[in-house]
Amino acid sequence: MSAGDVSRREHEEKNFNMKAARLCFALCLSAGVLPAAQALTLDEIRAKLTAAGYSQIREVPSGKIKTFKATKDGTERSVIVDSTGHYREVR
Repeated sequence: MSAGDVSRREHEEKNFNMKAARLCFALCLSAGVLPAAQALTLDEIRAKLTAAGYSQIREVPSGKIKTFKATKDGTERSVIVDSTGHYREVR
């Protein structure tokens, strides 16, 4: 077995293990073995957006999904954040 074969096999094993771990986590979560994620606090959301390069972050009143105005690369942008911390810019 060559060094390239060993490296490829190690990569395939890591990839398989990650998929298995994700599946196990999802099954445990759906079965109620693990608690669902708590909603992020406003400070946690601000920290997450700051880490992503946003500044001057302020919440904009809206419905269930948190909406923010923030500056990135010198441009003000609208950003929505769900309760798990996933965010995306709104155009």
